[in-house]
Amino acid sequence: MSSKFDKSKLPSRHVSVGPERAPHRSYYYAMGMTEEEIAAPFVGVISAGNDSAPCNTTLNAQADICREGVIAGGGTPRRFNTITVTDGIAMGHQGMKSSLISREIIADSVEVSVRGHCYDALVGFAGCDKSLPGMMMAMLRLNVPSIFVYGGSILPGTHRGNDVTVVDVFEAVGQFAAGNCPLTELIALEKVACPGHGACGGQFTANTMACVGEAIGLSLPNSNMAPAPYRSRDDIAVAAGKQVMELVARNLRPRDICTRAAFENAARVVAATGGSTNAALHLPAMASEAGIDFDLFDVAEIFKSTPYIADLKPGGRYVAKDMHEAGGVYMAMKTLLDGGFIDPNPITVTGKTIGENLEEITWNPDQKVFYDVKSPLTPTGGVVGLKGSLAPDGAIVKVAGMARLQFSGPARVFDCEEDAFAAVESRDIAEGCVIVIRYEGPKGGPGMREMLSTTAALYGQGMGEKVALITDGRFSGATRGFCIGHVGPEAAEGGPIALIKDGDIISIDAEAGTIELDVAEDVLTERRKAWQPRSHDYQAGALWRYAQNVGPARFGALTHPGAKAETHVFADI
Repeated sequence: MSSKFDKSKLPSRHVSVGPERAPHRSYYYAMGMTEEEIAAPFVGVISAGNDSAPCNTTLNAQADICREGVIAGGGTPRRFNTITVTDGIAMGHQGMKSSLISREIIADSVEVSVRGHCYDALVGFAGCDKSLPGMMMAMLRLNVPSIFVYGGSILPGTHRGNDVTVVDVFEAVGQFAAGNCPLTELIALEKVACPGHGACGGQFTANTMACVGEAIGLSLPNSNMAPAPYRSRDDIAVAAGKQVMELVARNLRPRDICTRAAFENAARVVAATGGSTNAALHLPAMASEAGIDFDLFDVAEIFKSTPYIADLKPGGRYVAKDMHEAGGVYMAMKTLLDGGFIDPNPITVTGKTIGENLEEITWNPDQKVFYDVKSPLTPTGGVVGLKGSLAPDGAIVKVAGMARLQFSGPARVFDCEEDAFAAVESRDIAEGCVIVIRYEGPKGGPGMREMLSTTAALYGQGMGEKVALITDGRFSGATRGFCIGHVGPEAAEGGPIALIKDGDIISIDAEAGTIELDVAEDVLTERRKAWQPRSHDYQAGALWRYAQNVGPARFGALTHPGAKAETHVFADI
């Protein structure tokens, strides 16, 4: 074993060192391991790979290739898998209740496996939305040296000479319902929208959190935007395996990297690229794993002062492949740093600071995806936080690509997404109204479903800019239009959203950051007296357990107290 690794201080000593561990070593010999391999640091190589969706189909192969880098760096790789729930397939039905819950199950399963087998370091591969924050949450929770690797995005499909994504298919469903898209056209589109391996191509949740991985310092620079089919992904996997061994040698851990300043950098990049509103849920959750206070309002404050500079779908023209070719996440961060929006001091998995990494990047004025901060698409971020009488604990809206930032109208109230979607499908929604979908929050859903089927159908019908939609649930990163999510307190907790009635006037101002319910306080007091908590159909199993434990969206919809309550950290066992 290389002298730069002192195994007497690593977790794997508990399963591999000393006469009392002879029974443990017998299992390793059974798998063909040598004395030298058993004596080296053990690196958990985690894949969220499966056959559920194209987001995840290349991950196992990438994780296997990563072994080469770990071995080259002097470690012993130990592959294992975790689950994913793919939102595009779970969308629009009861399966979406499993989506956000999967983030916790991923983090928990990684934690439990690493604790049980005493791994010294981690390299994690993820592809679909919740698997990215889930993997990074586990790294922060365990605090062993770790590198996060995104599996890469899908290439855009082509239909009638235009680049298309799965969002075009969701919106075509709305066009079909409105009589503006023949069934044959819908079928033709669905067959070409997703041409191969990789996660959704726009600046939706997966690509947003892939940007977070680089901006926060847990991923190698400019590694995450390379599309899944590109051969360079093999080189990235090997490099991650090799570099994690340098982190072991230096004892450089995720909580050393993911400081408060690093979280602020990550929020800047989300806002600047018009990223998913889900980042306002995942960043607070990740911060809690590091013992850092960083809630929805902290995220929103950063969004408010960050220029929007990336012309990416769904609000713009380009997809992740174009972003990669334009210079990737670090190209966006280069102009943000030059404009004073990025803190250069946080350390990264390279062992260098963000600033030192960015010294190697030259701004390319000829690329078309990123605008200079001096001449942004808009002077404030593509995502905005809201607060007001309807959402005392906050709400979030994605304004990237929107021309209209104010909306006021009468409420049309639904107590679940299915009822709202049925009304949209039957064209029973009036222009100018504010659609309210409630009892879809973390506790009330349970599971805080995304509403892409409903919002995309509205857009497909030409109603996307003519109505607003608010919910205590979530929206897909692919959602566009005046759609406000994460309204808190949620309806299941008796928040103001539970007290709305049809016809109540709701006013939203994304410029001022306000969301107000225009109902007299004495009227709300009487409604509150009459309000009764609702039960749901999930009275056993994982969804029941989640509903018992989950906290408010404002703090990341967490199911445990986080690092602040720790008495010890796994890495120090």
